[in-house]
Amino acid sequence: MKDKRNIYPFSAIVGQDEMKKGLILNAINPKLSGILVRGEKGTAKSTAVRALADVLPEISVVEDCPFSCDPDDIANMCPKCRERLKKGEVLPVVKRKMRVVDLPISATEDKVVGTLDIEKAIKKGEKHFEPGLLAKANRAILYVDEVNLLDDHIVDILLDSAAMGVNTVEREGVSFTHPANFILVGTMNPEEGELRPQLLDRFGFCVNITGIKDVDSRIEIIKRRSAFEENPEEFALKWKNQQDEIRKKVIDARKLLPKIHIPDEILYLIVSISIEMGVDGHRADLIMMKAAKTMAALNGREKITQEDVHKSAELTLRHRMRRKPFEKVGMDENKLEDVLGKFTHNRVHIHN
Repeated sequence: MKDKRNIYPFSAIVGQDEMKKGLILNAINPKLSGILVRGEKGTAKSTAVRALADVLPEISVVEDCPFSCDPDDIANMCPKCRERLKKGEVLPVVKRKMRVVDLPISATEDKVVGTLDIEKAIKKGEKHFEPGLLAKANRAILYVDEVNLLDDHIVDILLDSAAMGVNTVEREGVSFTHPANFILVGTMNPEEGELRPQLLDRFGFCVNITGIKDVDSRIEIIKRRSAFEENPEEFALKWKNQQDEIRKKVIDARKLLPKIHIPDEILYLIVSISIEMGVDGHRADLIMMKAAKTMAALNGREKITQEDVHKSAELTLRHRMRRKPFEKVGMDENKLEDVLGKFTHNRVHIHN
């Protein structure tokens, strides 16, 4: 296990604010369907993902459960934990940090979803399931570096599990289902190839990041990284207050999120943005709505503002815009500004 002192502090990452915000929003609300981070090498993509887990609050887990079941959430428990509770057993509980589970690009389907022992099932009538990476990823961050190089079939499995919150393995008429609620984070270098549009659309958010061009910021990156490498423990201590502040914000936002009501006026704006921007399907509307609520919760508000919708649209629509062959993933920011401006003008006109 990695020593937590050797994890670079999330709050110490210079710049890349949109990526950091997208990660935090997914940590507050896993129903946002994950985030795809697109960018060149050496832009803190992997660093940010690993740092995110360290800044999140600890979770309670059933100690001997391979799926890290939540002892207080019977509805989302694995079959074995539910059975143990039914028998009156007291489940052993421990607290620990959220994990980052790495999914290698060479992973096979069995390695990802797990395997069923068909022989035991047929001969003895027992379901023996060997957990895969999706089991380990339950209530964790599932990190797929170079997701664009992963087999499309495996990506489909990941995205289906992320959407449904469960993983079902079926072999020879025998099936086993277990919880698979995770924060999906994919990173990629666009120079090495793109994801198919159908797969792109399944990620809730997408951010494009590039190397920082500002001289002072680049110098600060060097200084911080050097200080971290020389003395990780001392460096982590220096950023402890900022780390604690982010952790508190996440905890408070999670509590506030269920209280946030989204008015029809905001729904009208969200739908208008999708239509005007020429986005296909309804997934963008749903993600934008969830993102706007989560954005308000992060800022400690029960009321959603137009700015929440604006920021949510930037994260949600970039990878869903219609593109010509070989055209880069991106969005017409001016067009989005026009749609928001039109909405503000109409609202003022109606109220007057």
